[in-house]
Amino acid sequence: MASSYTFSTWTSNGSICASKASKNNAEFICNYPNGNFRPTIHSMTTSASADISLSWISSNEKEINWKGGKSSLKNGVKCSALDFETKPSFFKGNKFHFEDVIEAQQFDRDTLSAIFDVALEMEKIEKNSAGSQILKGYLMATLFYEPSTRTRLSFESAMKRLGGEVLTTENAREFSSAAKGETLEDTIRTVEGYSDIIVMRHFESGAAKRAAVTASIPVINAGDGPGQHPSQALLDIYTIQREIGKLDGINVGLVGDLANGRTVRSLAYLLAKYEDVKIYFVSPEVVKMKDDIKDYLTSRGIEWEESADLKEVASKCDVVYQTRIQRERFGERTDLYEEARGKYIVDLDVLNVMQKHAVVMHPLPRLDEITVDVDVDPRAAYFRQAKNGLYIRMALLKLLLLGW
Repeated sequence: MASSYTFSTWTSNGSICASKASKNNAEFICNYPNGNFRPTIHSMTTSASADISLSWISSNEKEINWKGGKSSLKNGVKCSALDFETKPSFFKGNKFHFEDVIEAQQFDRDTLSAIFDVALEMEKIEKNSAGSQILKGYLMATLFYEPSTRTRLSFESAMKRLGGEVLTTENAREFSSAAKGETLEDTIRTVEGYSDIIVMRHFESGAAKRAAVTASIPVINAGDGPGQHPSQALLDIYTIQREIGKLDGINVGLVGDLANGRTVRSLAYLLAKYEDVKIYFVSPEVVKMKDDIKDYLTSRGIEWEESADLKEVASKCDVVYQTRIQRERFGERTDLYEEARGKYIVDLDVLNVMQKHAVVMHPLPRLDEITVDVDVDPRAAYFRQAKNGLYIRMALLKLLLLGW
């Protein structure tokens, strides 16, 4: 049975805010203008009651006070509110409620489900040889400061399959004005003059947020250093749903470089949206999952466990999510890289202990962490996973540029 939610929405000085309350908790999500900068999304969760009283500081340093279903700003401007009982829905033609896609925490379960519905529509378009022209006249700039094959090409393919055009730079760190010392902000201000949406990969964590604050057009984070990779997390969750048939009540093993892996960090944030999930961390000591993700999972009531035994974990899991040890994250410490690589490998011995319905996933590229003889097993889902990335990215482009 679908959950029932109470939604409250209000406006103040152009701000669009919403609260969602279920039986056990309430989540407050606000979209605040910040001077000449782009709006940002803020959310928080607390126990729901008729006499909720709380406050927090928005990105433009205005204090937001909430009490008993009413909100006010510190400067005295009152906010009007409208309450109604409904299950969240997304109506065709409505504006997408995010201006940018920067981090996995942006998405709640209902939004994820709605995005997956759009991705299914995109799959039908991709299989139709005539394609689609819904994004005809739109230009996407792919600004990649780090090497990429799958992410860049899948975004570019997604745009072209929807009738749009692409402006691209594959190695902006070396072959753009960044090599001359231009700031990221100046680059973004220039590129937005040529395009309607920017897809950016950067070597620094937090760079995507800086780009989104600067730009007046949508920005999609295609990976920012060891930070996040939200579109990868979306396609990963979409793949798990397609392969396993559910997202609640699953066990997931995250294996490999967990300290530097932006894909596993983003995936952990999304898995925390679901119920009765358990996550196993399997990694060499030098690349263990960082405490911020563990603390986040704990705060969301998600059970997690660290293990050194890949076969034991694989036997319990619905999903074994393998990642490569990323040499580029070790700098000159090649000794640490050599210590970490090759320690955990998915091979036929691991497959033999896995459940029949379970799958092996990998964000790719792989080196030797999954042996090639695994590829022929139907539980090897990583190439299907990569193809799903096309549909998710088609969906994101459509939603950010046209809406629902």
